[in-house]
Amino acid sequence: MTIKETQIKSITGPDGQPLTLEDLPLPGLIRWVTRRKVEIVAAVSGGLLTLEEACERYALSEEEFRGWQRLYETHGSKGLRSTRLQQYRR
Repeated sequence: MTIKETQIKSITGPDGQPLTLEDLPLPGLIRWVTRRKVEIVAAVSGGLLTLEEACERYALSEEEFRGWQRLYETHGSKGLRSTRLQQYRR
């Protein structure tokens, strides 16, 4: 089997609906809204993408992604709102 054949096809997304690679934001985004950040964190956590694939696909540093992941795990989607950064980051 190739890597593609063993890759997970879909996961349960943050809204409870199935999430596939086709549902994820397109590469090259400039503006990251909360929903998109949550989808990427869920995709990596669920095994839809590896951390390396997500960072490459969305031009993210591992540190930036890990920050999103930490905020989401601690505060939920509200922690990823750009207007709340000072409140949730230490």
